[in-house]
Amino acid sequence: MLRFNQIIYGPVHSRRLGLSLGVNLLPVDAKICSFNCIYCECGFNTTMQKFSMPRPDEVKSALAETLCEMNKKGQFPDVITFAGNGEPTLHPDFEEIIDNTILLRNHYCPSAKISVLSNSTKIHLPKVFSALKKADNNIMKFDSAIESTMRLIDRPVSKHITVKWLIENLKKFEGQLIIQTMFLRGEIDGKKIDNSTDAEIDAWLAALKEINPRQVMIYSIDRETPVQNLQKIGIEELNKIADQTRKHGFEVVVAG
Repeated sequence: MLRFNQIIYGPVHSRRLGLSLGVNLLPVDAKICSFNCIYCECGFNTTMQKFSMPRPDEVKSALAETLCEMNKKGQFPDVITFAGNGEPTLHPDFEEIIDNTILLRNHYCPSAKISVLSNSTKIHLPKVFSALKKADNNIMKFDSAIESTMRLIDRPVSKHITVKWLIENLKKFEGQLIIQTMFLRGEIDGKKIDNSTDAEIDAWLAALKEINPRQVMIYSIDRETPVQNLQKIGIEELNKIADQTRKHGFEVVVAG
């Protein structure tokens, strides 16, 4: 499984975002997340009682150093992306870090966008919600609008996270967000999984109409997954889903 062993990593060429400089706010020796997704490239969550996250000043210093070096080389990222070894909004000082990043972005690479890849589980917290609204691209996971499927794919750690809860909280962004959905099929613990069926797509589209995102990103498996019996959804199928979604007035980005 892929693990990020430092605060700043890359830049890497992202399928969806271009030249992306990554920021990992989670421990470098663990995977810490409020979901435990069966497809996560970082593997399953680590069982740890104690772990440390980088301080805001450490993140600021590391990011400034990297941006300064890139600036000297005439290399500028298209995006600064918060992702890494788990859910970035779990960091207790997430809003302060976003504010610092905006200042550094404006100084070193004003054309770069700030993106956050989030699983949407902490958006009910005022400081997290406020910070996400400051990002250029707040990219929020929403893998299925059917409860049983969401639980099989995303495996939320907290029982209060339900499809209904996610939809109601995502609606609070009033359209200023991007929805990201991983499409896949396969099997786990003897149970079939496929969030690309007609019933799944119908429910997902109905949820999108409620959430009303400014953009929808759809993609499928690209790297090794912790569950082996998973299958990638091909680009032709993804494009068919995208076409259906566009008919409802949504802008859609497809990464095969």
